[in-house]
Amino acid sequence: MYKTEQEDFWAGDFGSKYIERNDTPEYLASSIAFFTKILNKTRNVSNIIEFGANIGLNLKAIKALKPESQLTAVEINEQACKHLEKIDYINTVNDSILNYESTDRFDMSFVKGVLIHINPDILDIVYSLLYTSSKKYIMIAEYYNPTPVSISYRGYEKKLFKRDFAGEIMDLYSDLRLIDYGFIYYRDNNFSQDDITWFLLEKI
Repeated sequence: MYKTEQEDFWAGDFGSKYIERNDTPEYLASSIAFFTKILNKTRNVSNIIEFGANIGLNLKAIKALKPESQLTAVEINEQACKHLEKIDYINTVNDSILNYESTDRFDMSFVKGVLIHINPDILDIVYSLLYTSSKKYIMIAEYYNPTPVSISYRGYEKKLFKRDFAGEIMDLYSDLRLIDYGFIYYRDNNFSQDDITWFLLEKI
């Protein structure tokens, strides 16, 4: 069913347990603060897709900021999708990113804490999906490293990879330009995130 061991990992029990670690009011509040920065840099964004949406906290934050927005979530874990399907304003697709196929195009496509868990050998497939799914904007928020590295993740190997994801997708598609970027520190006084570096790109 799945092409990589990383997909099996997140579709299974580990992915289901991940749900509980982030389902807090504090995380939702920090996500609202995060997406305020992102959306302030965009124009006319009302139709958005997230790849690897988990239980939809990022999309809930966007809906709070842009109530009129139409939201789509692609999520591999079945238990996470059960949470998503209870949110009536989110169109939920229970599938791997690598299996997702659609002719729909969105004002913005994005990933947040997802590319770090993708097998590096097939990253170009995911870059292509982010690119072709977007009419205008692409947002990438991940752990950054100037060169590719693999690090242990909660005792597991080959489950977390750091690299310059934004730089790589811009190298692949010459019509992408960098609008803005930033870093969210885990010791932020008010709205902490897990040392995430974000990049907002625009098709020109």
